[in-house]
Parts: sequence; C-alpha cells; structure tokens
Amino acid sequence: MSYSKEVYAQAEAILERRRMYSEQELEKRRELLYARSPRAEKLERMIARTSAAAAKAVLAGEDVRAQLEQLRDKNLAMQKELADIIKGFGFPENYLEPWYTCAACRDRGDIDGKMCDCMRQLLRKTAFDRLNAMSPLSLCDFDSFDLDYYPKTPPQDGGMSCYQIMSKTLRYCRRYADTFSTDSISLLMQGGAGLGKTHLSLAIASQLINRGFGVVYVSAPALTDRLAKESFDYRYRNEDMPVSQTLSDCDLLIIDDLGAEFSNRFTVSALYNIINTRLILSKPMIISTNLTLSEIREQYSQRITSRIIGEFIRLEFAGRDIRQLKRISQKPDGGT
Repeated sequence: MSYSKEVYAQAEAILERRRMYSEQELEKRRELLYARSPRAEKLERMIARTSAAAAKAVLAGEDVRAQLEQLRDKNLAMQKELADIIKGFGFPENYLEPWYTCAACRDRGDIDGKMCDCMRQLLRKTAFDRLNAMSPLSLCDFDSFDLDYYPKTPPQDGGMSCYQIMSKTLRYCRRYADTFSTDSISLLMQGGAGLGKTHLSLAIASQLINRGFGVVYVSAPALTDRLAKESFDYRYRNEDMPVSQTLSDCDLLIIDDLGAEFSNRFTVSALYNIINTRLILSKPMIISTNLTLSEIREQYSQRITSRIIGEFIRLEFAGRDIRQLKRISQKPDGGT
C-alpha cells in the first residue's frame, strides 16, 4: 500500500522519538551504574580504547597478529569483568545497550534497505489515526452505557421491553468486541436517533484498538464529503493516501449515521464500492443508521440494500432519545 509523504514523515518522527528515548534511557542507566561502581566507568573507557587501538593496528597494514590477539584477550577480560559487575547489581545482561522498541531494526524502520515490519505497522496505524483524528474514539466504553434510560415496561401488544432489547444488544456488542477477529461478521445497528448506536460502536472500536486491531471510525457525511473532495477538488488529491485504500485495509470499518449524508448518484456509488469491497475481502464492518430497511431501500440502490440485508447481522435499538432524556434530567426543576 502507498502512503502519503505526511504519513511517512509522521511515522519517521515517531521512530526518531523512540530512538532518542532509548538512547536517553541508556545514558540514565549508565550514570546509575557509574555512581554505584566507578570501576565500571573505567572499564568501559578502557574497552573503547583497546577497540580503537585494534582498529589503528589494522589500518597500519603491518603484521600485527600477535598484537591483535593480545588486545582481543585484554578486551574480552575487561568485558567479562564489566559483565560480572552488572550481574552483581542484579541488572540484565544488556543493561549497557539501548532498549529499542524494535530490536530488529533498532527503531530505524529498515533492515538492510528493506522496510521493517514495525515500520509497516506504524504506517498503517498512522494512516488510521489520521483518519480517526476528528472522531470521539476515546469518549465511550461499555461500562458507561446506562441501561436505566430504557423503559422496562413491555409494549401493550406483547414482546420484549426496550430494556430487554437493549440488554440483549449490549451483551451481543460486548461479546463481539471480546471475540472479534478479522473474520467476524458485519453488524447493522438500526434504530431511532439517540438510542446508543454511536456509543456502542465506539465502545467496540475503543476495545479493539486496545487489543491492537486497526479500526477506522467515520460518519457517513464526513466520509462522503472526503470522497467527493478527493474526486472533484484537486487540492485534496495529494493531501494524503486515498481514503478508499485506508477503508479497505483496516481490520474493522465503522460507518456511523448512514442516511445523514447528502445523497446523490456519486455518494450512493461511493458507498456501494466501499461496502462491496469490504465484503469481497471478507472484512467486517459496522454500519449504524436511523433508517428502516424500507427507507434504506428507497434511499440507496438495490445492490447496497441486498448486501446489507444478506451479509450483516441486524441489531435492534429501541427506546426514547437518550440525549433528550439526559437534558431533561439535568434541569434544575427536575424536568417539569
């Protein structure tokens, strides 16, 4: 996958910070060791001098085999003494080496000119983070989802109460987040405004990100606006990697508030391409919407509707608008 210059620059800056941190921490450890053992400081300097002397002897071009063997033996003896001092303090063997985040490439992003896996993962995460920058991914979790806002009284015609429906939906979402894999089923969160669809989708996203999955959360209006700008406004074409690539690459794509975007032939086609591509790649999605199935059918093409109905598990959201209920409960007079 190709990434923009901005994504590469951000990833490289992260690697540089990692290197600097590792080297700064090494200096702190070295100062601690020297404070406890002046002999350790002296040994390190002597080891460095013998190594430099060996290099000079080689550059002189003379037959210095005996001299090199003597320097080597001296160097090894000092290294052993230093290692014994470090071990005596209970420090690890690599105490005087930088502790890089990635030992393979030493936080440089490449190994012998080939991109390291850590750099690939960092580029991927950076691209996702840039797309998620405007979303409230850190604002919701499962524990803050309050079922007390949903009525426990069953409807007059029978069936489950709103409380029972939402208890079931909450349990399913928790289980989905706990057992998520890149082969998981896609979800359609469906119900009126303010019933918790965004909250639970973000709770899933937050938990999966903590587990190391690549998650992209985007509202349908923001997504279609971005796609339109990339397609029709030259100023956005080279701003970053095409958003469609990020959407197809992530482990989980969450499209929030489907139906709130300005709908035209372009947006319908763009949404179809995104949904269809994810389904072809067998990559899961979560789509939330206030629309009923019949309204989805009216607003979008039959191709989108058939894929959503056939490939997604539908989760029902029921009750009254939680945002309105919270505003009422916060009034000084108790809501009267």
